[in-house]
Amino acid sequence: MALNGYVSVKRLIFLGSLTALVFLIIISAYARHMLFKGPDEDTPRISLERGSILDRNGKILAVETTLYNIAITRSAIADKPLFAELLAPAVGLEKADLLARLEGTGSDFFYLKKKISEGEKETIEEIVHDSRLRGIRLEPVMSRTYPENNLASHIVGFLGDDGKGLTGVEYSFQDILSTEGDGGKGIPYNVMLTIDGNIQYELEKIAAKAMDDTKAEAVMMIAADAHSGEILAYISEPSANLNGFTRESDTARFDRPALYAYEPGSVFKIFSIAALLDMGAVRDRDSFLCDGAYTFTTPRGERVNIKCLEHHGWVTPRDIIKYSCNDGTAQIAEKASAPAFEAKLRAFGFGAKTGVELPGETTGLFYPSASWSLRSKPTIAIGQEISVSALQMVEASTALANGGKRVKLTLLSKLFTPEGAVAYEHVPKELDQVVSAETASLMLSYMETTSESGTGTRASVGDVPMAVKTGTAQMLNAEKNGYSDTDYISSCIGIFPANDPSVILYIAIVKPVGESYGGRIAAPVISTAANAIIDYLGIGRAKATSVRHTGIIPVQGNKAAEIGNVMPDLTGVSKRMLTPLLSRDDITVIIDGDGYVVSQTPDPGTPIEKGMTVELRLE
Repeated sequence: MALNGYVSVKRLIFLGSLTALVFLIIISAYARHMLFKGPDEDTPRISLERGSILDRNGKILAVETTLYNIAITRSAIADKPLFAELLAPAVGLEKADLLARLEGTGSDFFYLKKKISEGEKETIEEIVHDSRLRGIRLEPVMSRTYPENNLASHIVGFLGDDGKGLTGVEYSFQDILSTEGDGGKGIPYNVMLTIDGNIQYELEKIAAKAMDDTKAEAVMMIAADAHSGEILAYISEPSANLNGFTRESDTARFDRPALYAYEPGSVFKIFSIAALLDMGAVRDRDSFLCDGAYTFTTPRGERVNIKCLEHHGWVTPRDIIKYSCNDGTAQIAEKASAPAFEAKLRAFGFGAKTGVELPGETTGLFYPSASWSLRSKPTIAIGQEISVSALQMVEASTALANGGKRVKLTLLSKLFTPEGAVAYEHVPKELDQVVSAETASLMLSYMETTSESGTGTRASVGDVPMAVKTGTAQMLNAEKNGYSDTDYISSCIGIFPANDPSVILYIAIVKPVGESYGGRIAAPVISTAANAIIDYLGIGRAKATSVRHTGIIPVQGNKAAEIGNVMPDLTGVSKRMLTPLLSRDDITVIIDGDGYVVSQTPDPGTPIEKGMTVELRLE
């Protein structure tokens, strides 16, 4: 049937179908664009976690984690008493206290508790689900957790609620750990520190015991690799638990080794005498008469009296270090020019920051020689009228351990990208040639004598030669404008082995009660700590088992173990001498335990094949 000559039912049906098809295509395309939006042309911003902080063995000291805030909307809670009754135990509040907050005035919205753990969050979620509570929301927030609590807390530092580091490495490496790093490219790095968590743990226990035994106000202790300048342990007691940092006292949060400046006392004589020897102001065999005090009268009529512990009689520079003779030290200092003496001491690093990777480091207090009085030279030489930091004392000691060259201290071992690639690795940095190699060796010899028969005998470990110097410094009394009669800093430094320095160990005990002489209370702590380090690092001891004995006792340094085509007998070899084997890529070496090898697999004489696993058990 046709409506007219042109329009027909068939044509109307075709036209309607075509129109409907086009409409469906348009609607389909529109829906596809609306519901399945394609990627933006701009590069998407990737959110990365803050980098972790690790010790030199890979132990995690700080890591990013997800915590939760409990958000409350009062008006959405139908039954506030029931809400408080059900939730109070889970959030650690009394029912009445929680109800008071729910019924309180002010904003309808508030945070009931911030930064609860995953376990607490799951408990609350279960209560909310089972009881169908409304008006509560758990908001995830990125936070920081410190798995080792107090361990190395002053180095690791603390992260604030705004994601910014407030202390320690968290502060000084803020740009490196966060997405602000790498020139703003948004790449956070993982930071591997130089400290060894095992040594740190042992020395923290030793330092805490020393503080308890002496009833001291505080204890500082630093252990460093003598050649690389890498700090192996860094102790400031009392210390703070990083997971409750804001609740800790100011004294527990105070980073003493970096921030605290104090007069070092007689320990400083090793640098004074080394400087004076190197300047030619004194020779090794020169003698001076100690009559118990160094006394002179200034042109103004002021009488200067520097007391000595005893009447030592005739003393050489070695005796001066051995007996810690103030009189002899003062006499030698007077033979040097003030500017030259100052220059030598500044070359050791005194009066300047070490530049270690911690915030707020002190420079100490070291006036220029142009402003010195007539008593300044002898007074500074015995460790008074100059203030130092524990870090400066350790870095200055690297010059004695490295043939006269000072080595920069560091806490940074490596930086890793999020993918695990090494972006930075520490390389030892030599600084000034402070004294000659001969002078440095001579001073170590003097200090070894001190550990054998002088004021530092209690620091001796017996079977490893120790270079030691002790000190006892009266603290300033600001109220009386002089020195305190009761407050002292007792200290001791040990460099070992003395004939081939490997480790520098320094301790300062602040305001001990009762006994205060460094040789009596600080030296024994050095002995205990050195023994722990020696055993852990496997430094050769005279009493160590000798498996292959020729009848000749070698005195040269230990040689690193090697595995060639045939498995050698490694029984009795120290852990330190085994570590180079870990770099082999053709075999797998597994070292279990600390100390010295007591058993091995495979047996001696077994041919070595590529891909073989070598297991060494140490005790």
